[in-house]
Formats: sequence, C-alpha cells, structure tokens
Amino acid sequence: MSLISLGGVVFGDFEIPGQVRFGGAQQLAVHRLIGGARVIDAMGRDDAAVEWRGVFSGADAGDRARMLDAMRAAGQVLSLSWDAFSYSVVIERLDLEYCSPWWIPYRITCTVVIDLAQNEPGFATDLEDGLTNDLNAAAAFVDVSGALAAVAVSDALTPGNADFTAASVALAGAGATVDQGIIGAGSELNSNDLGTLVSASGSLAQLCVARGYVGRAASNLEEAGT
Repeated sequence: MSLISLGGVVFGDFEIPGQVRFGGAQQLAVHRLIGGARVIDAMGRDDAAVEWRGVFSGADAGDRARMLDAMRAAGQVLSLSWDAFSYSVVIERLDLEYCSPWWIPYRITCTVVIDLAQNEPGFATDLEDGLTNDLNAAAAFVDVSGALAAVAVSDALTPGNADFTAASVALAGAGATVDQGIIGAGSELNSNDLGTLVSASGSLAQLCVARGYVGRAASNLEEAGT
C-alpha cells in the first residue's frame, strides 16, 4: 500500500492501511412497465465513503490520534490522496482504541465531497470551460482572480501569442502563491497548541485542494500549447 495523506497528515509505518475501501453506486430511477420491461434513468454517481484502518504507534501516537480527532471534530473539507487517487472529503467518523500510550488502533470513514482524480467539477467539452471551471473551484479556497482574468482574454488560448503566454504566467503565479501558502500552513503543524494545529490542518487541506485545480488548469493549458 502506498503512502496515504489526509489534510496534510501523512500516514506512515503501522498507520498505513493494508487496503482502502472506496467506490459507490449509480443513482437510478427504475420505471417498471407492464410485462416486466424496465426503463432506467441514470441520475448520477453516488460515491461511497472512503474507509481504512491502521494503528498509531510510537512516542507520538497520542498526539497524532488527537490531531486526527480534532480534524474530525472541526468538520472541515480535507484533501485525501493515495497512489493515483485524490479526493476532497470530510471525516464522517473516527474510532480510536487506546491500548497504550504508544499503540492506538484507529478506523476512519470519510465522506467524499469531490473526486479530484475525475474531471469534476472541471469537466468541460472545451479547454476554455475546463480552465474556467477549475479556477472557479480553486477560488472557493484562494484568490485566483488574476488567473481567471488572464484566461478570459479572447486570444489567451491561442498558442504562440502574447495573451497565451500571459495566461501561462498567470497560472504559474497562482500555483506559486498557493505553494507558499502550503509551506506557511505546513510550518504551523509543528505547534504544540491544538487549536493552531486544527486551524493549520484545515488551511493546508484547502490549499492542497486549490493546488490540484490550479495545477490541472496549468497542465491543460500547457498541453494546448504543444
């Protein structure tokens, strides 16, 4: 199992689960007709909760368990990723079993807000809509108004001209700004104050989600120029 990260917390050692449960259903409206025939309308995805379990171990087991429980209590949107999977989630449930100061088994359930590995909400039939949707999604967490304005220019998506270059620079700048925010929030995770840890974890999660959207927008624009 690869490393798993939740809201800026990277799970390691015995914390890494042997498996992660995910998936979901398709919402269906089933119309039963006379004679047994059916007409089925697919209403859209209904993602199941993402679940896994592990053990907090070592000298900092209690601190890490409390941090994760504080994130659960805060109810904030967090970034969750492992391997090629990436989601925005809210911790729905966290069960902890205190066995000793250095051994605390846990089980966690996360409700999916957005599947970032899919094309939502940045799905679009053309590049312009895709960039705008991704940047609007990022704007829920950070100020990307400059990048939005740059890609809205009439010739911004035409490779080889000044407007295209300006849009590329604006997206790179937005990404760099988010990266600086991530560094700042990450440094606060060393605090011994629980309130600061919770706030920093929430900020870091939001910035990581925004970075994913801005990064995808920049990659899509770069591909258009090749």
